[in-house]
Amino acid sequence: MQSDAFLHVANFSTLFACMVLKFPQIFALIRAKSTTGVSLNSLLLELIGFIVFVTYQMYYDYPPPTYLEYPILITQDFILLLLILHYNGRLRHSLVYAALFVGGWKLLTVEKWIIDLAMSLCTFISAASKFAQLQCLWRSKDAGQVSALSWGLATYTCIARIYTTTVTTGDMQVLVRFVVMTLLNLWVLFTVLFYQRHSSRSNKDD
Repeated sequence: MQSDAFLHVANFSTLFACMVLKFPQIFALIRAKSTTGVSLNSLLLELIGFIVFVTYQMYYDYPPPTYLEYPILITQDFILLLLILHYNGRLRHSLVYAALFVGGWKLLTVEKWIIDLAMSLCTFISAASKFAQLQCLWRSKDAGQVSALSWGLATYTCIARIYTTTVTTGDMQVLVRFVVMTLLNLWVLFTVLFYQRHSSRSNKDD
């Protein structure tokens, strides 16, 4: 009974967190009208990982509460994509990206082996998205418009999903993905906080 209560809390707190997870990042970009520190490659890889993951969960009829947040995250990521393209003067490319994502999503469910293969690569794709963001931060040495709050919420949702996956499906591929994503999200979060703190110190010295 108690484990059921924890499961419901984990599921719904994750869902609610994901409803606003990207909002701090979206508002930061709109406020600054700049994409400094935000990696386009990271966002594209994250979108691919999200699409593969949610398609895999739906294909195998996993309980909806374990993946309901992903359509919300995909929508928010697409809004972020539009903003990044807009501020970089490449908004016309959005139709190309949309066509590629929709086409890829349709392709995933053509054959069982395709979705299984995609899921086996999903952890590497999602990990690559985090490293792309880290690389962007290391190169610029500036957190710029990167939202620490969004990365903090992402870390919490992955931790919650480790628990829900363990007590529901027990799918090892999914579990490994969430463990890896938790560690990498923490790495990005601490890197963002480090550069933000360094920037604030520099501003004070000036």
